[in-house]
Amino acid sequence: MKTNHYESVVIFNAALEEEQIQAAISRTKESIKTNGGTITETEEWGRKRLAYPIKKSKSGYYYVLRYTTVPESISKIERFFFLEEAIIRYLTVKLDKKALEYYKKKASQAEEAPQQEAQEETKEKEKAEQ
Repeated sequence: MKTNHYESVVIFNAALEEEQIQAAISRTKESIKTNGGTITETEEWGRKRLAYPIKKSKSGYYYVLRYTTVPESISKIERFFFLEEAIIRYLTVKLDKKALEYYKKKASQAEEAPQQEAQEETKEKEKAEQ
């Protein structure tokens, strides 16, 4: 079967304690894995103020998951998102070629940045020694 790349932005209830949020995140990851998905990347954005109240909450805990799976399992994954009490909102999109290229480019830049910083630091040290 053909697999596609997906990205889900999940907003958890920020009123929960840190351990409860981490437990909900692990349940979310496990749901994706049990439905045949493979998580490729995650981003933890943390607590942010919402643009408008959702279920009487003014802030939420944002978490982004990028994964590959067969299209048939998306409905099962989104069903889990809907039923999970800690999740107040979610959005799943299929990533196209441009989005995948962007994330690959972003990852390669993130790998190059520490190397460039290290080179700049050594140059500064050499100038200071002279």
